[in-house]
Amino acid sequence: MSRLSEQVQSAVPLWHEHLRAPFPAGLRGAESEPGGTDLVLLDADTAGCVLTWLNNGGTLDPERTRTLRSRIDDLDRVIPEITEPAGMQYYQRLRRLALFVSATLPGDG
Repeated sequence: MSRLSEQVQSAVPLWHEHLRAPFPAGLRGAESEPGGTDLVLLDADTAGCVLTWLNNGGTLDPERTRTLRSRIDDLDRVIPEITEPAGMQYYQRLRRLALFVSATLPGDG
């Protein structure tokens, strides 16, 4: 098994855990301050990149790579603002997934 397929396989359990977790009801429709990041959109964008990476065997196109890295920055800014424990856990898991995927991608050119 290649190193990349091992990385994909190691991300699958965390991905399934994320899929089973309900979106925190208290954060539906919420936006972070400052900057007004829509938390549902942040989840959808990040999860979409992770799913694409999984479906593509550990690769992402340059546009999704940029999106993922931008969303990691957003997660870093937003997570400290979340006070609800379920919301914090949800977004911390999403961030772990995003960081895992990002670490497997080529650096910015």
